[in-house]
Amino acid sequence: MADDRSPPPTSPDDESESHRRRRLAAVFGDVLPETTQDERDPEPPSEEDDARDRWLRGQVPPHHG
Repeated sequence: MADDRSPPPTSPDDESESHRRRRLAAVFGDVLPETTQDERDPEPPSEEDDARDRWLRGQVPPHHG
């Protein structure tokens, strides 16, 4: 039976970045994003989040301003 995968590199220096990413994704899955949340532009709130915020603001007693 023929295996269409290439043999593993002989040293870590021989391994290309794309091959390393594919190998890690095969073992661990796509666990970590490429960027952290503070590096990305903020996402606009969804309608559901906006409705919750309006409800919460409506529940604040007048003396809490």
